[in-house]
Amino acid sequence: MSGHEPHAGRHAPRSCALIGPHGGGKTMLLEALMDMAGVKLRHAGDKSLPEPGTETRLFNCTYMGDDWSLLDCPGGIEFGAEAAAALCVADMAVVVAEPDPTRAPALRPALAALAAACVPFVLFINKADQLAVPAAELISAIQAETGTRLVARELPILEQGRMVGYVDLVSERAYRYRERLASAVVALPGDVAGEEHSAHDALVDTLADRDDALLEKVIGGEAVSAAELFARLRHDVGEGTLAEVMFGSGLHGNGVARLWKTLRHDAPDPSAAARRHGVAPEGGPLAQVFKVSYASQAGKLCYARIWRGTLRDGASDGVMRVGGIFAFPGPEAQKRAEARAGELVALGRLEGAVAGTVFGAAQGRLGFPAPPPAVYALAITVPDHKDDVRLSTALGRLLEEDTALSLTRDPETGDTRLEGQGEAHLARAVERLRKGWGLNVTLAGPKLRLKETIRATVQEHARLKRQTGGHGQFADVKLEVAPRARGEGFLFIDRVTGGAVPRQYIPAVAAAAEEAMAKGPFGYPVVDVTVTLQDGGFHSVDSSDMAFKTATRTGIAEALAKAGTMLLEPVHKVRVSAPNTHTAAVQRLLSAKRGQILGYEAKPGWHGWDETLALVPEAELHRLILDLRAQTAGLGTFVHEFDHLAEAAAHLAERAAKPAGL
Repeated sequence: MSGHEPHAGRHAPRSCALIGPHGGGKTMLLEALMDMAGVKLRHAGDKSLPEPGTETRLFNCTYMGDDWSLLDCPGGIEFGAEAAAALCVADMAVVVAEPDPTRAPALRPALAALAAACVPFVLFINKADQLAVPAAELISAIQAETGTRLVARELPILEQGRMVGYVDLVSERAYRYRERLASAVVALPGDVAGEEHSAHDALVDTLADRDDALLEKVIGGEAVSAAELFARLRHDVGEGTLAEVMFGSGLHGNGVARLWKTLRHDAPDPSAAARRHGVAPEGGPLAQVFKVSYASQAGKLCYARIWRGTLRDGASDGVMRVGGIFAFPGPEAQKRAEARAGELVALGRLEGAVAGTVFGAAQGRLGFPAPPPAVYALAITVPDHKDDVRLSTALGRLLEEDTALSLTRDPETGDTRLEGQGEAHLARAVERLRKGWGLNVTLAGPKLRLKETIRATVQEHARLKRQTGGHGQFADVKLEVAPRARGEGFLFIDRVTGGAVPRQYIPAVAAAAEEAMAKGPFGYPVVDVTVTLQDGGFHSVDSSDMAFKTATRTGIAEALAKAGTMLLEPVHKVRVSAPNTHTAAVQRLLSAKRGQILGYEAKPGWHGWDETLALVPEAELHRLILDLRAQTAGLGTFVHEFDHLAEAAAHLAERAAKPAGL
């Protein structure tokens, strides 16, 4: 699409997201799709196209008269929020898989995201020239990872163990691949004729199970036409109850024309996605932001789906004003005067907009996927405090761009914690700080959030007596400091009788006792302690709130030193998700991290996956996601929440004042 050409196709503009695990070849397939649509994204030696892998990229094109927006989504599990946001605005998805059944579990996160978003999809087996197992075996392995029925649309044709073409099981025509060209129609090879008939019959039976009219024909022995199969297939794919399985190679351009034609015929009209999101067909222009990016020259760009109407440059909804509309017919943005319903474009200068923001105030906020909980954190600082303001501004921009990042300031340790989905996720954030803002930040593991408590009950008598000219200072307190049960917190008890300490000074003693718990002998907050004021004395002239506070703080400090202070560490309840082939490894890993295994069970809705529940010290959580992914082929993840405090491991005492290692 060059500029904004008049719509010549039979369909409204549609969008398709390419998703799947890292290494499947999504970007190569996208380039092949764009190439077939007449747009070359990269030439030999051309470095202008950014390398893929960590963020969703948008490209616009026209194929056979229909306008399309293609989204190349990152495959790494750490960037799953990018893919989830793209699916929120897509009419269709292509799940790009490798031709290896052992890699099928890697598809589960993408397939689960599709199910959550209710987006129909086509399964494209990429690198089909490397197919080394029967197609049925591969499809069966992937079927175990999704609740959507998979149906083979094509039967591979093999020569000397290499896929060189396919048979379309609807039209029953055979095709031979040609390098970067549309496949050529050939005669059906005799050695696959029998297998083709069986596969065709299986396809017919699958579709007839969903159509009474077809079923009657099958039972009656009547022939079912290709047109009837195409119509039923289009309906079931559009409804998301069935997904076609196709084969090809993005690298060689094999099967790409057939994939384009399938998308053109089977992808639902954009009104279907609009209905799914509850967008009323009547009303003014309505758009939803799904991604925010700060470009060096263009400034803030809000990538958005136009759900309704025609959005023009300069339009305002009373809250935000569009300051530019941009399409991406190639690596560089191209300015447009307007965008129509169904299109995905970038909008300039939408102040205050973040991912999920809706332009068109009357509609309110449409549904948008919540970011996943953070599983990895680093304390971030700048060597020069003069850069603190710049760092704060830059981090604010980063959080606008990436909803899976979060920033917390820990009042206990003083750390500013950058939190996200893993090492690569935070590395991308730090690289943006370096390149976009010239900030060289320092990263460290978060400091341990330890606590202290006491082992024994002690009595302490503290007296303050000072004469400095004029009024002096006098206060006398007799305190008992005793341990409480874990989790019971701080308690102050007044047991003074006979006015030994006048009533007006008791609140000062209570406040000072609680304040004194802010830092124990190890330098950490003291918890689960009872302080009892048993007796004391005062002076009618020299006593004051300040004097009683000073005496109390002195007494508490001396009592804690005598009471046998011990360190406590936070323990979290952790729920780990991973394929059940890795469950034993997960449990060994948790045990090695001082975890207490509470049990495991099948993950609801995820065939072949387990959830392991354990109690794990917070000190061991810092690297858990890194080690977990190393043990689970990159697929494991976890959620956690604070559960209780427990006596800290002995080795933490000497590390108590040091940050956790990276």
